Amino acid sequence: MVVPALKVDRSSPVPLYFQVAEQLQSAIETGELPTGSRLENEIQLAGQLGLSRPTMRQAIQYLVDQGLLVRKRGVGTEVVANRVRRSVELTSLYDDLTAAGQTPTTSVLELQNTTADDVVAHHLGIEPGTGVVRLKRLRCAQGEPLALLTNFLPAGFVRLTKKDLERAGLYELLKAAGIRLCTASQTIGAKNASNAEAQALQEGRRAALLTMTRVAYDERGVAVEFGHHLYRASRYTFAVSVATTRG
Repeated sequence: MVVPALKVDRSSPVPLYFQVAEQLQSAIETGELPTGSRLENEIQLAGQLGLSRPTMRQAIQYLVDQGLLVRKRGVGTEVVANRVRRSVELTSLYDDLTAAGQTPTTSVLELQNTTADDVVAHHLGIEPGTGVVRLKRLRCAQGEPLALLTNFLPAGFVRLTKKDLERAGLYELLKAAGIRLCTASQTIGAKNASNAEAQALQEGRRAALLTMTRVAYDERGVAVEFGHHLYRASRYTFAVSVATTRG
């Protein structure tokens, strides 16, 4: 059983359960509580801090809801891998995971030539029925499923192989082919997982997923890639910087 040194300030206006949850979250994010470590049970933790069991249960449940802890029957409460926090920029998930010290791996589920339907044609600025390449990948971090990535590119634009897609991110392969991505438009949303999506991502039935639709353009303003991606909301967040404007 593992637990960091915890303390609560009863004079603080911050709820006691949240004080405990914040300290445990910090310990998880700094690695003091590494992935796979187990917490003492709620009764022991509550006793150490002089808190009620419901208060401690609320703190633990908060972190379970945040995707940082998981309750396992017959085992106890365990730390799961930290959420991946990604800035909303024109970058590859593969490169972002590598830069964050994660270990990305890719399984190529589809790689085929097909024709653009109305939706794909609209996003790529081509006529419906035009030839495109469709690829679908399962991206993992630290051996754990993280995202389902579906992308479409104009046919003949770049040669892609399963081996290449397993060893590198799509944007790196495009760059190596001399394609320079300059801008993109993207939309972030959410949905409930289908049975197939939940199974692939090892989530529960109808689990919450983050979605991102992106169209990337080269320096000529030509659409070179349309992607529709699904991310585990329990393991992934988008970070956006905003600024005020002066009236």
